[in-house]
Amino acid sequence: MKTFKFILGWLIPIAIAIALSLVIKTYLFQLVRVDGLSMYPNLQNNEWVMLFKQSKIKHDSVIVFDADGVDPSAKKDAKYVKRVIAMPGDTVEYKDNGDLYINGKFSSQSYISKEQQQKGTLTLELPATSQFTLGSGHKFTVPKDEYLVLGDNRANSNDSRYYGFVPKKKILGVVKVFFWNSKRQIINSYDAN
Repeated sequence: MKTFKFILGWLIPIAIAIALSLVIKTYLFQLVRVDGLSMYPNLQNNEWVMLFKQSKIKHDSVIVFDADGVDPSAKKDAKYVKRVIAMPGDTVEYKDNGDLYINGKFSSQSYISKEQQQKGTLTLELPATSQFTLGSGHKFTVPKDEYLVLGDNRANSNDSRYYGFVPKKKILGVVKVFFWNSKRQIINSYDAN
């Protein structure tokens, strides 16, 4: 009987800890590893970030989404890290000089260089999506429950320019970086609009 109580004394706390960690990972937050250079220089390849599942998505938030079913070239269970450029219902115009206007208001995109804003964004390496066109004279509206997302390293990012809008149901959460990351303000609390 003593052995049974001793074993239960260890098993119950372990079971509670496992259950608690599963609840936290499923509903609150988890660690995610950045894979690739699409968010460089603001996020590095192989950098670990926190994914907050209950955070509010806003303009310029960095998010993680399930790419399976969004990007036809994505592997099963692929997760992409990208920046939200436009929200559902936003009217977008991305001019030839790299200037971005959301609902008629200029968006500075100061988290990337002017070269990435212009050449990196408008010079496409793959066939463009048929959902919208970037460049002067082209405006489009983001559909309900969908988002326009781009990588910060636009010249090296597979993003909405190629596969279109990301449905809200595919978004897993908002990225936050640790305090030692020198780009933490650009990721954690960026709000230039």
